[in-house]
Amino acid sequence: MSTLSNAGPYSDDEIRQRIEHCPKLASLQSINRKLAGLVNSEQSYTGQIAEIIRRDPSLTARLLRMVNSVYFGLSAKVNNIEEAVLYMGLRQIRELSMATPVIEDMEKISSTALKLPWRELWQHSIGTAIMTREILANTNLLVDDDTDYIVGLLHNVGKVVLGTAWPREFAQLVETEYTDPDAVCVAERELIGWDHAMIGGYYLERHQLAPEIVEAVRFHASPAQAGEHQLYAAAVKVADLVVRETGIPSGFERIPAPMPGSWCDNEAWDLLFKDSDRESSLARNAIEKTMERLPSMLSAMV
Repeated sequence: MSTLSNAGPYSDDEIRQRIEHCPKLASLQSINRKLAGLVNSEQSYTGQIAEIIRRDPSLTARLLRMVNSVYFGLSAKVNNIEEAVLYMGLRQIRELSMATPVIEDMEKISSTALKLPWRELWQHSIGTAIMTREILANTNLLVDDDTDYIVGLLHNVGKVVLGTAWPREFAQLVETEYTDPDAVCVAERELIGWDHAMIGGYYLERHQLAPEIVEAVRFHASPAQAGEHQLYAAAVKVADLVVRETGIPSGFERIPAPMPGSWCDNEAWDLLFKDSDRESSLARNAIEKTMERLPSMLSAMV
C-alpha cells in the first residue's frame, strides 16, 4: 500500500460537524411506506401494487429491466407492470422498492468531481443486502422486518459521506492500492480519524435509525464489537466478502478479489455459526446457490 499524506487525523468534534453538514437521505424515514404496507398485507392485490409502482418512474424502469433480464429468462418481453409484479413476487418487489429511493438519494449527495464507478457501489450495496438477508435466514436470529436487508444496503453509506465531506482525502484513498478491506479502514483512520464504518454509523444515528441498523453499520468491519447486534454486523461482513468474490467490488478501492471461500473462514462466520455445524453447512449451500445468479440479478437491478 502506498503512503498516504495528510496533516493528521481530524478531531472527533470536527468529524461530527462535517458529517452533520452532509445532506440527509430523505428515503430512510419513509422507504415507500404505502407500497411496503401493501406487499406485507395478506389482502393486497397485484393491481394495487402496480398502481403505486406506476407513480415512481425510476422504480417502474428498474422493475421492467429486472423482469426482462437474463435472470428471469422469459421468452417474451414483459411491458405490463401487473404482469411484472406477478413474475417478480412480493419479496423482490419490496427489496427493489427499498433499494431504489436509497440509491437515488445517495447519488444526490455523492457530488464529487472524481470519476468513480458509482454503479459498482450500488450493485455491491444491493448485493450485500441480498446476501445479508440470505445469511441471517440460516441463523437462529428472528428477523420480522427488513432490518436484515437494510443493514446490508446501507453498510457503505459512510463512503458516500466521506467522499462528500472529505473530497481531498477521499481522492487519496481511492487512488491507493490495498491488500484487503481491513487495510482500507486503517488508511481511512490515518487520514480522517474515523473509518467509513464509523462515519456511516454516526450518519445513520443522526437520521434516528434503529440501534441495530446503526450498530451493524458502525461495526461491520469489526463485528465482535457490536455487542448485542453482532450477528447483524457479522452477516454484513460475510455478505460483503461473498459479493466481492462474485466479481462485484465496492466500486472505489483497489483491492484484489478475496480467495474463494474466504467468506466462511473468518471471525465473522464463526460469530454466526459457532454453535452449529449443521447451520453452517446449510448456510454455505444456500449462499453458493445465490452467488451463481447474483451478478445477473444485480446487472438488471442497477
